[in-house]
Amino acid sequence: MKIIAYYLPQFHEIPENDAWWGKGFTEWTNVKKAKPLFINHYQPRIPLNNNYYDLSNVNNIKWQADLATKYGIYGFAIYHYWFNGKLLLERPAELLLNHKEINIHFCLCWANENWTNGWVSDKNNILISNDFNDKEDWRKHFLYFLSFFRDKRYIQINKKPLLIIYYPSNIQPLKEMLNFWEKMAISEGFNGITFVFQHPLFYYDKKSKTSLFDYGIEFEPQFSEYSLKKENAFLLNFKIKLSTFVQKKFHLYKHLEKKELRIYDYDLIWKTIINQNLDDNIFPGAFVDWDNTSRKGNRGSVIQGACPQKFKFYFNQLVLKTRIVYKKDYIFIFAWNEWGECGYLEPDEKWKYQYLESIFDVLKENKELPDNDLNS
Repeated sequence: MKIIAYYLPQFHEIPENDAWWGKGFTEWTNVKKAKPLFINHYQPRIPLNNNYYDLSNVNNIKWQADLATKYGIYGFAIYHYWFNGKLLLERPAELLLNHKEINIHFCLCWANENWTNGWVSDKNNILISNDFNDKEDWRKHFLYFLSFFRDKRYIQINKKPLLIIYYPSNIQPLKEMLNFWEKMAISEGFNGITFVFQHPLFYYDKKSKTSLFDYGIEFEPQFSEYSLKKENAFLLNFKIKLSTFVQKKFHLYKHLEKKELRIYDYDLIWKTIINQNLDDNIFPGAFVDWDNTSRKGNRGSVIQGACPQKFKFYFNQLVLKTRIVYKKDYIFIFAWNEWGECGYLEPDEKWKYQYLESIFDVLKENKELPDNDLNS
């Protein structure tokens, strides 16, 4: 079984974040300022031994890779930020690419949404956006991907490098772009590209072009949250598209309504994951925990009740379901290091290594520990 953990690179300083959020901003800035908002609210989250690492230091990436493979994680899905040739937070992925001794598989996930100031403001102002209609940009973007695709550690399915696109609905010329990249990949000696979509609203959108993709991902916990209220998913998707169009076309910004903190039940979300039946081309998803109040405060949401024991119980069921029902050998998990949203497998002061131990134990008990041979 190949467990792919989402990997956030926002743990080093960049000039853009300094300008937008304040000098020295990284994801740790949000994590450190978190406060408990109700009784038994587990905040702030503190990494074990106060390991507030800097991902511009390659030794920290080596530590992450060694720790992940030790506990049965097959690879990382690294978020990639490209805005018409403007790269943001690219350094960790490029360090991994350039240090061939780092022993872990990986793939890229293009987080193709606009960047906004919605974390700290009730105005959703766009900070940087994409023009997806620039065909020359398609070519340059593919050439950037190519250096990663050629790496022997890059995840492939049938000699087709796996590329995740977070929210394809944002891309108007989607079919043309994917076909262009497919042809370029074939010309470079691949069998094409394994295109995978991630955002749950793309799956639930009746007009989405999911047939353009080889697979989708059950991106948890959002996928199951939308599943629980899927009758409203189409309308919500329409509102998001309309809001994005208005912002880009007229430079008008929607004033978000102040919302009360939303609290969900950990067991309910996991039971939804275990019980839902999805299309054959969906990769199953798991999640460790969720709490984005360090970013959004009372406008955020919390899934209450997470602990390693519950996680192990449900993860074991998902591994069995993946093998028997999905007939897949990949599970995508939220997340390796989403500390600002409390989805992390890395050790913290409270649970130490227990989440990682849970994954290892379940895989071992089910005889599903991955082959870490980089030629596999």
